[in-house]
Amino acid sequence: MQQISDFVDRITAVQFMDIVIAVCIIVLFKVLSSSIAYGIIKLFKLKVKKGRKVKESAFYAPLKIFISVLGIYIAICFLKKPLELGSTAMALVTKIFTIISIIIFARGLAQSFTPGSTLVNRMLKRADKQKVDSSTNFLLKLIRFVIYAVAIFLIITELGINLNGLIAGFGITGVIITLAAQDTAKNLFGGLVIFLDKPFVVGDWIQFGAYEGTVEDITFRSTRVRTFENSVVNIPNSVISNDSVINWSKMEKRRYKLNLCVELYTPLAKLEEFEQKVYEMLEAKEAIYDDSIIVRLDGINENGLNLLVCSYTDSVDYTSYLKEVENINYKIMKLLKEEGIELAYDTKTVLMKK
Repeated sequence: MQQISDFVDRITAVQFMDIVIAVCIIVLFKVLSSSIAYGIIKLFKLKVKKGRKVKESAFYAPLKIFISVLGIYIAICFLKKPLELGSTAMALVTKIFTIISIIIFARGLAQSFTPGSTLVNRMLKRADKQKVDSSTNFLLKLIRFVIYAVAIFLIITELGINLNGLIAGFGITGVIITLAAQDTAKNLFGGLVIFLDKPFVVGDWIQFGAYEGTVEDITFRSTRVRTFENSVVNIPNSVISNDSVINWSKMEKRRYKLNLCVELYTPLAKLEEFEQKVYEMLEAKEAIYDDSIIVRLDGINENGLNLLVCSYTDSVDYTSYLKEVENINYKIMKLLKEEGIELAYDTKTVLMKK
C-alpha cells in the first residue's frame, strides 16, 4: 500500500505540462500511424501506384499497431524522469514493448504467407500457377507454424526463462508426451505423404471407405471432406495415407455399360439390324469415343438373348454423365420400339405329371 501511495504522490507531483506532452506524443503517433505505415510500405513497393493495394498489404495493419505502441513507449520514456521510474521499471516496460513488437511482426509475417496475399500471388505467378493447391496450402501452413514457433522462442528468451531447465522438464515427461503424441505424429507424417504424393487436392471428388465427397481442406492432422449429403467428415491423415483412395476427379473418360436381354425368339436379322443402329447412334454422338464402342451379343440363356452395349464418354462429372446416360437410354428405347423388339423377362416352365 505504501508503494502505491508513493507512486500516486509522484504522479501528482508531475508537472501538468509533462502529462500534456506525453498525451500529445501518444495521440500524434496514433493519428500518424496510418500515414507512416502507408509510407513505409510504399517505400518498399515502388511499383504499386494504387493506395488500396498498399493498404491490402499484410504488414499495413501490424505497422499501424506497432507505431501506436511505439508512441506509448516513447511517452513512458519521456515521463521516466518526472515519475522517477527506476531501471527495473523501465526494463519491464522495455521488455513488454519488445514482446508486443515480436507478436505484431510475427503476425504480419505470417499473414504474408496466407492464400490470397500479395507475396503468395507473386510466387504463384512466377511458378505459372493459377491458384493455391493443396500442396501449396500445406507448405504455407508449415511456414506460418515455423514463424509462430520462432516468435514463441524469442518471447521465452526475452522473458528470461531458462530453456535448459525447460528442456530438462520435457525430458522427465518425454515418455508420456511421446506416447500421447503418437497419433499426432502419424497424422503429421500422413499429411506430409499427401503433400508429396498428391493423391488428391482441394476440390477433388474422392471416395474413401464409406465416405465419398469433395475435399474442402487438408490440414496437418486431417483431411476435411464434404459428403454428397452435405455433411462434413474429418478423416485423419494417417488413415488416408495407409489405405486406398479413389479419386474420381482424375477420370479422363467414363464408361457407359448396359445389358439388354431381348426375347429368345427374336429374329437374328432384326437383332443384327438393331445392333448396327445402336452402334451408329453411339458413333454419331460427339461425347462418345468411337474406338470404345461395343455392341455385341454376348450371352444366351433360358430367359433370352443378352446384348452388351458398352462405350466411354468424355462426360466425367456426375451430373453431365447422368444426362448423357439418360440421352443414350432414351434413344435405345426408341430403337427397340422402332424395330419391334421386346425385352425378355424371367420365365419358368413347370412340367406336371398326370
